[in-house]
Amino acid sequence: MYKRLSSVMFPIFAVLLIGALVWGYQENQEKNAILIKAENQYQRAFHDLSFHMDKLHSEIGNTLAVNSTSQGMHRKGLMNVWRLTSEAQNEINQLPLTMLPFNETEEFLSRISNFAYQASMRDLTNEPLSEKEVGNLKRLYQNSSEITKNLQEVQQKVLSDRLRWMDAETAMATEEETMDNTIVDGFRTVNKKVQEYPELDWGPSVSSIYAKRSVKKLDGVPVSKEQIQSKAAKFSNADSSKIQIQENGKGTDWESYTATINQGKESKLMMDFTRNGGMLISYSDTRPIGAKKVSRSDAMAKADQFLVNKGYKDMKAVNYDEYGNLANLTYVRKQGDTLLYPEKLSVRVGLDTGDVTGFQASDYVYEHQKQRQIPKAALTEAQARKKLNPEFKETYARKSLIKNDYSKEVLCYEFGGRINGTKYRIYINANTGVEEAVEEIKPVNATS
Repeated sequence: MYKRLSSVMFPIFAVLLIGALVWGYQENQEKNAILIKAENQYQRAFHDLSFHMDKLHSEIGNTLAVNSTSQGMHRKGLMNVWRLTSEAQNEINQLPLTMLPFNETEEFLSRISNFAYQASMRDLTNEPLSEKEVGNLKRLYQNSSEITKNLQEVQQKVLSDRLRWMDAETAMATEEETMDNTIVDGFRTVNKKVQEYPELDWGPSVSSIYAKRSVKKLDGVPVSKEQIQSKAAKFSNADSSKIQIQENGKGTDWESYTATINQGKESKLMMDFTRNGGMLISYSDTRPIGAKKVSRSDAMAKADQFLVNKGYKDMKAVNYDEYGNLANLTYVRKQGDTLLYPEKLSVRVGLDTGDVTGFQASDYVYEHQKQRQIPKAALTEAQARKKLNPEFKETYARKSLIKNDYSKEVLCYEFGGRINGTKYRIYINANTGVEEAVEEIKPVNATS
């Protein structure tokens, strides 16, 4: 009996053992292949980063070498600087640096990129590089030389000692001091030196991109929890005794309050208010959304009425999107005959009942503080229309105030229409006739 059982079971176990070994071998091979592929990608990105930083240093030097009146070469050089910094940023993003403080270098490259792009896009014949901007380029030439040198030292070490990025990633994750941290230490050195560079005056157009909007900069005196509780009750028509208030970011530039109203197991209302002035930033109703029953026109009407009821006057819907059984509408404030795009907010509507389930007004809160004087247009609407593509089929025209690529507010004629089978909004500067922006209007899968 034992022999018969053994004769049957032994081959089965043997086959299972061989199968397990083969499976384990294949899994190991696949794992090794993935690791090799990842290592090759890291190595390629790193060597490309070193190469492009060297090219960036050379291109800045080329831009400085030509005559100050050579606008064509300045434009070409600045465009190349912008392209190379973009390449370098992309390669940094491909490296496993999430656990390594390299943010100073990334922001440094980002500022160079924006500076070069905005300077190259303007009319250098009428507005050539200023002495300050040339001084910035000279400083960047020196800084990029130092960064390039440090990266090349790391690169030389990587090649000579056959260092692996996978080992560096492990070192960052485990903080194990016994491992060779040449790559990690090299990048830390670069970041530390960049941090020590004196701050450059990039000009208002670039600086505005990085300006941090802080709730402390808002007008209005700080409000108490009790005042927020009262505001939340008024906005939501709820019993103030059922509203819980939480203070956020105490002692920071982002002090705010969150008001919460529990409405059952799966539903609650949440509202965020600024501490200064107690202004509503956002509102969210987490109730489950049922099947879609409400049309686009009814959803828009409900959103319009919601804003009127909550005290947001002169708001105009400029965009409508649907995501399943939710609709999202973007509004901007209208002043006279002009739409003020910086003062925008969004409203989310549940398409089962048409009730508003969300509201986001941070841009409106920050921008509405300004007293705007709408400038007078130098061009007529008819003159601006002549700047359009002759094949553009216009459906409407109106005045709009927008922020251009230089973060400057400019008065435009906004033309809506269709070309090549697609809807667009085209913004023509009301003073210069320049096309400030072109925006594609995505089709909405909605019933009207």
